[in-house]
Amino acid sequence: MNTTARLPHRELAPEALRAMVAVTTAVGKSTLGKPLLDLVYLRVSQVNGCAYCLDLHARDLLADGETFQRINSLLTWREVAFFTARERAALNWAESLTLLTQTQAPDADYEPLAAHFSEREVAELTFAIAQMNAWNRLGVGMKLPVQALPLKAQA
Repeated sequence: MNTTARLPHRELAPEALRAMVAVTTAVGKSTLGKPLLDLVYLRVSQVNGCAYCLDLHARDLLADGETFQRINSLLTWREVAFFTARERAALNWAESLTLLTQTQAPDADYEPLAAHFSEREVAELTFAIAQMNAWNRLGVGMKLPVQALPLKAQA
């Protein structure tokens, strides 16, 4: 259990941090929508085991009105009927790209995207997944601590 980060990477590499924030901001302006992005971010963070990002994105989803059951079932999204076909296509692509050494992002994972996303959205989704993987590598590599905080009540 870590309570402090390995080093102050944000202060040590501020230009790189600004660039990463800029990519995240650009992806956030896409037509994909924050709820879908946060689901994808949470799933990528589950696969990568980034405690900091798991906490952050689960809290974001709860604060934005996502149900606890869907958040709790995200790990088993293939086994439950709580996710739309669009979300399933995005989650499958997220896993395929995150587990790249195992999957090599095959056509079978890419092709279902066309039924639910425009080409631009596929590109934006791919950037979002790549960016979340980068954030996870920082979170895990720098051992970003998770603070025990109460959840904010939903409106």
